Amino acid sequence: MSLTAKQSRFVAEYLIDLNATQAAIRAGYSPKTANRIGPELLTKPAVAAAVSSAQSQRAERTKIDADWVLTRLAAEAEADIADLYAEDGSLRPVHDWPEIWRKGLVAGIDVEEIREEGVTVGTVRKLKLSDRIKRIELIGKHVDVQAFKDQVEHTGGIALTVNQEDAEL
Repeated sequence: MSLTAKQSRFVAEYLIDLNATQAAIRAGYSPKTANRIGPELLTKPAVAAAVSSAQSQRAERTKIDADWVLTRLAAEAEADIADLYAEDGSLRPVHDWPEIWRKGLVAGIDVEEIREEGVTVGTVRKLKLSDRIKRIELIGKHVDVQAFKDQVEHTGGIALTVNQEDAEL
């Protein structure tokens, strides 16, 4: 089954942020019903197949797949902050940092000059690190260790045996 023009547009918009409601709005569906229509579109076999195909094509184009993500997350989780500092304890220049730190582990740098009587006498550099715990959570979810699951699902039965003596108490 082929997609309508609106459904095709939805697929393209969905790939932007994986938000079905916003994709539906951007594709031209009513904002009033988009929170229902978006998720509903994802359940339609033709739309789901188109999304899956488009995601596969994108992964091929970008060379980013689950292996890449897991490898990157592992490298970031293992990165040593000591690599940012020289032997004397001073912060190395950014261009001397390992690439993994330059590409996302440092979320920002605040530089503040210390001045006395109009003369700079020192500099304070504060590094803002990105959330490494979040990376470990993502790794845990990716490898399905269930370590960070809010609820643990259980299927099966429970057998309960009641003794007559216990019941009379």
